[in-house]
Amino acid sequence: MKKALAISGLTALALVMTACGGNSSGSGASQAPAGTAAAGGKPAEKVELRIMWWGDQKRADKTNEALRKFEEKNPNIKVVGEFAPSSGYFDKLNTQIASGTAPDVFFLGGNVVDYVNKDVLLDLTPYVGKELNTTDMDPSMITYGTFKNKLLHVSAGANARGIIVNTEAFKKAGLDIPKDGWTWDDYARISKEIAAKLGKDYYGTYDYTNEGMDIYLKQNGKILYDMDKGALGFEKADVEKWFGYWSDLRKAGGLVTPELQVSNPPGDTSKSLIVTGKVAMGLTASNQLVAHQNLTKDALTLVQVPRGDKGTGVVFESSQGLSGYAKTKYPKEVALLMNFWINDPDAAKILGNDRGVPVTTAMRDLLKTTASPVEQIIYDYCNRVSEASKKEPAKISYNPPGFTEYSKLVDTTVQEIAFGRKDVKKGVEDFYNGAVKIFNNNTK
Repeated sequence: MKKALAISGLTALALVMTACGGNSSGSGASQAPAGTAAAGGKPAEKVELRIMWWGDQKRADKTNEALRKFEEKNPNIKVVGEFAPSSGYFDKLNTQIASGTAPDVFFLGGNVVDYVNKDVLLDLTPYVGKELNTTDMDPSMITYGTFKNKLLHVSAGANARGIIVNTEAFKKAGLDIPKDGWTWDDYARISKEIAAKLGKDYYGTYDYTNEGMDIYLKQNGKILYDMDKGALGFEKADVEKWFGYWSDLRKAGGLVTPELQVSNPPGDTSKSLIVTGKVAMGLTASNQLVAHQNLTKDALTLVQVPRGDKGTGVVFESSQGLSGYAKTKYPKEVALLMNFWINDPDAAKILGNDRGVPVTTAMRDLLKTTASPVEQIIYDYCNRVSEASKKEPAKISYNPPGFTEYSKLVDTTVQEIAFGRKDVKKGVEDFYNGAVKIFNNNTK
């Protein structure tokens, strides 16, 4: 199990400030292109790497463009990319891992712990300072990917979660845009007011019981998964109020119907009711602001997550990253590809902020010079999160082992409560018992 990762106030301040700003610069690791001759004049081996990620076609186009640039700079390496929607990505990856046919490189998110426990990730430590240069990478990102003193995961982007706001919906409702420092009581009140003032088929928010649970727990001195202890970081009583909060908001009309939550899920930007103005607010990762704004003429912005007793529970954190397959035949080339991803200016220009802002200061500074107004909102938001984290630091978030199954359990519980099949008390009891079982099954 991973070493203790509790971050002290001073450490958290240093990490977050580094993540959202800074003046240091860095460059990619120095190495000969893969196509050059090896010692003695023998040509380097021609290799083919496979890489897999999740996302939509637009992300695929950007990723493939970056991969072609990598091939141009490393002519002896061919990279074959494949992708899947987020809803089916991990099922596909797990099937490939089980059959021993996993890609050489694949993307993981907060569920990286699952794959660490499966012992299927490549130890990148031998390549650091050689094929892989991490000197300009944010310390928090390195910590995030290090398990038992082995670097097993390289963050490809970072962000901070926040509330995306459709300002036009607020304007039509005659309400002021929320300000940082608001509370969950404010969030509920505003959601109900907007729904009431805009009328039928308009709502204040989506249901974020699942996506916001770890934030809520950290705001109240708990955590979803306690890396220090290798155990779930909450009890049943800790989440019953959270489930009840969203259930009450639904009954009061401030929350989308359960049918709309399923047919127009907030995680699918192309179907999101936030871009149509039918829903005024939602929880999102900062890097998703661009994707939302591209689909609407309504001006969107970001506000900090409503706070709890111990702050917002939000820090600048890894959005997703790259891991190598332990059985890859080409570990050095895998490290080279990761190095290109985080350190190469051409890669940064192509990939932009789609997976979050760059994890190296040099690449962030590069993108800031040409940032669009929407991207400037993202950078400004990161700075505000950074300032807030000085006073109220929070632990780095990890998903518990068995997270895919766990997440499905949360969604099922939410639907059972929303459709009236269970009350909150019974739903939470069954959820917690199921969560403990999933965790135990994935940590044996």
